[in-house]
Amino acid sequence: MAELICIVCPKGCHLHIDEENGYKVTGNNCRKGDTYGRQELINPVRTITSTCKIKDGNLPRIPVKTVDSIPKGKMIEIMKEINCVELNAPVHVGDVIIENVSDTGINVVACKNMEKVN
Repeated sequence: MAELICIVCPKGCHLHIDEENGYKVTGNNCRKGDTYGRQELINPVRTITSTCKIKDGNLPRIPVKTVDSIPKGKMIEIMKEINCVELNAPVHVGDVIIENVSDTGINVVACKNMEKVN
């Protein structure tokens, strides 16, 4: 039996997941906890938020994120890819920074407008 603390909402339910009984989840106060508990053991995923270097902007870095969840096992590989990117201003919210990051089918996008500074 696996034990997790649910991170879907602020309640932090203490989940018990019985892998030998079809991943039955107990301890959850809502169905989101049930879904989270199963997924965390079967196929854990995460959304990555990070920053990239940017030239000619009013700040040296710009926030970026994956547009959807990626497999947890690919986080280090994806972070290495993000850390190699250096952008040139201007960049706008939603601009694709990395398309199909690490062959996941998921894009990395900008989360902030950054105009070019003269």
